[in-house]
Amino acid sequence: MTHARVLGRDERVELPESLLSSVGFAGLDSWMFFTQKVYGFPVHRIVSESDAGIDGWLAFVHVRHPIFGNYLATSPFGSYGGFGYASTAVRDALLEKARELAKDLGVEHVNVRFEAGEEAPPDGWIQDPNYSTFFVDLSSNTDELLRSFSSDHRNHVRKSLKKGFAIRFGHLELLDDAYETLVRSMHELGSPYHSRNYLRAMAEALGNALEFAVMYSAGGEPVGAGAFILHGDAATNLHANILRKFRPDYAGEFLYWSAIERYCAKGFRTFDLGRSLNGSGNEVFKLKWKPRRQTLAYWYHLPKGGPLPELNQKSPKFQLAIRVWRLLPSVVVRTLGPSLIRGIV
Repeated sequence: MTHARVLGRDERVELPESLLSSVGFAGLDSWMFFTQKVYGFPVHRIVSESDAGIDGWLAFVHVRHPIFGNYLATSPFGSYGGFGYASTAVRDALLEKARELAKDLGVEHVNVRFEAGEEAPPDGWIQDPNYSTFFVDLSSNTDELLRSFSSDHRNHVRKSLKKGFAIRFGHLELLDDAYETLVRSMHELGSPYHSRNYLRAMAEALGNALEFAVMYSAGGEPVGAGAFILHGDAATNLHANILRKFRPDYAGEFLYWSAIERYCAKGFRTFDLGRSLNGSGNEVFKLKWKPRRQTLAYWYHLPKGGPLPELNQKSPKFQLAIRVWRLLPSVVVRTLGPSLIRGIV
């Protein structure tokens, strides 16, 4: 028989290998407590145990924000993760304990995000099927991988390789260039971004499990950047963006292909292109890489009922805010951005 309980704040447990893949990097203590350090989120972790040992894990941060509300969410600032279980019975025991926690904390909603988008949620939970992630199966033979793409996409990749771009992969030595490029590109998209200190804290918390990539033009100007997480046999695109003026030169194709070649050479089996809203332009770009599309399970519990929260760029209430954000000066964006994005985990 399994028993679910909330861990004490300073209590640490070692998860079995059987859970690590489904829990992912965004559900481990290293990630959860890094986000707590930067943004002050209380962390709540639920563990399920049986006579055989730990058989389930569910980790939340508690967000309280004047604009975006009071809620619990797994995988803060990640696409999915923080939820792993050995059986349906364990899954439901963890979710029931989460509902009890939500009642105790008085939150407006609970959001559990994980890979199994084909699963139907149990009673008391609602699936919001708005997000997918995209897995590229890697191979030691990159020529064969390139040939699997459409002729147009192969042509765009090859054109990008002739534009004089260069790319560097590394760690804290690339922090400044990575931050500057990411915050500028996100501003162009109308979205707030984290502070430089956030990226530094993430790199320090994850160590060699994180790589920054910075792309440069032939003249040495930063063109684009990415932050990639290495966990198990997968490399995950956490953040990757290109400055708008370089997109016609297929800079995005160069960045992604460079990452794919690197992680093929390092022996990783999967490159996770990262989540996208279904039907978005970002999704269209990712589908060019012939990935396996995985609908993500975004399960919500609404203690007080009402509609599902819409904390994404598809929401009509965000359209004006996106347009205004693009017009704001850089100093305002960099000052206000972290205080806004902390509410949209």
